[in-house]
Amino acid sequence: MQRQPDPPATPPGAPRRGRAPAPRVSPLRWLGIASGPAAALAIALIPSGLHAIPGHGHRPAYAAAVAAWMALWWLFEVLPIALTACLPLVLFPLLGVFGRGPAGDAARAVAPFLDAYIFLFLGGMAIGAAMEQWSLHRRVALHIMRAIGADPKRLLLGMLIATSSISLWISNTATAVMMVPIGLALLAQLESAAGGRRLSHFGTAIMLAVAYASNVGGIGTKIGTGVNSIFCGFLAEKLHRDVGFLQYMALALPFVVLFVPLLWLALWRVGRRDGLAAGHARDVLDRELAAMGPMSRGEKKVAAVFAAASALWILGDPLRAAIAPHLQAALRGLAAALGSDAAATFKVQGKHVEAGVALLAALSLLAMRALSLASLRRMPWGTLVLLGGSFAMAAGIEGGGLSAWMAAQLAVIADAPLLAQLGLASAGTIALSALASNTATVNVALNVLPRDLGVLFASTIAASCDFMLPAGTPPNAIVFGSGYVRLPAMIKTGFLLDVAAALLITAYVYGYARHLFVG
Repeated sequence: MQRQPDPPATPPGAPRRGRAPAPRVSPLRWLGIASGPAAALAIALIPSGLHAIPGHGHRPAYAAAVAAWMALWWLFEVLPIALTACLPLVLFPLLGVFGRGPAGDAARAVAPFLDAYIFLFLGGMAIGAAMEQWSLHRRVALHIMRAIGADPKRLLLGMLIATSSISLWISNTATAVMMVPIGLALLAQLESAAGGRRLSHFGTAIMLAVAYASNVGGIGTKIGTGVNSIFCGFLAEKLHRDVGFLQYMALALPFVVLFVPLLWLALWRVGRRDGLAAGHARDVLDRELAAMGPMSRGEKKVAAVFAAASALWILGDPLRAAIAPHLQAALRGLAAALGSDAAATFKVQGKHVEAGVALLAALSLLAMRALSLASLRRMPWGTLVLLGGSFAMAAGIEGGGLSAWMAAQLAVIADAPLLAQLGLASAGTIALSALASNTATVNVALNVLPRDLGVLFASTIAASCDFMLPAGTPPNAIVFGSGYVRLPAMIKTGFLLDVAAALLITAYVYGYARHLFVG
């Protein structure tokens, strides 16, 4: 075989051919990368009140250092947020944040990643993935929109109600991805009926309805968004308050019902400028439903499992009362047989029952072949790691003694009238969520706000209520791909809705939700 001649040498200073230049890292990117460790080192090493809390030594400063590192990397999106959430696994044992020695601190850092709420959200994601696999959520959305009506004003309301209803049960991102093509198909039909005229205003309203309702709908249930699970896990771990599935719906779902009409009013102000008359949207809905055909066996299986899981979640409290004594007796017997007393202090809580129902639903879907392995692999597994990291950060703040110091610093806010606290928490969280992800926002907020249940809940709702910027939430960014949404329109409409959300959250929690926490 003849040897090929060597390629000519590259002259000094000349660019190499056949190899793309390495992407340059912007100064802002470098700032984000350096900000986390720099802030952590400053907090950990510079003398401050964090190093002088009796009984805790330097541990509050170390907990604050890790929390600052995580918050900054979440804010600048230096790494995927799930990877940043793993920092406590390394840094807490290394710094001795819990004061239990390396092994004890490592165990304490890992424990939040195995919290019952992680498994509850896992089961919820599995149900959502099965709905997507068989397009059950699409069928439900089309039926809702068809029932409400095809007049342009009603069609916009139908899009909001259908999208928010689906988002109660599956992620806001998946909801937006599913609803955008439906909205585009409706717009194409309306534009055809209007003689080919582009309906830029009504198109903006429809696309923003998808984004905004995807965000707001997820507020209504414990599995609607990871933010809700973070809140419930924080209450259970730090404040020893267990919020059941039905209780959470009673707390949050009325807010969704109240806010959707506000979305409709704000978006119809935009959409009506096209002067649309009644079009042929019903024909599109009918064709879409006809194309789906009758419900398949897979859809029926998913619907049955979903209905059963929902009923068991709603009946969580009586179900727990029925099985808790038997389960705890079994655990005590097992512990005695193993010569351990680890189960003696275990108490069956609502989150354990709900997580068990969720896992049973997921396993049933797999056993019935209503959930494929491919759909399982497409699930956002990083969200589970993010939830675990959120719980771990909160555990470090509590276990390291930082929470006591923070409570003292925030005494001025805590002494303010409750209405002022609620307003500050709502407005501040909405503003921060415009710049950072809603999960990163609520992680920071829950750990710095006064530990009043109403204030924490107001912040949790507010984390899902940024409507101004594409970076606020994934659905906000997704609808930009439709070609109908322009940034000035989103900012103008979104600003009004941000203000409306802050005011409504404040009034809603003060006048209604906080009273459900009593007892």
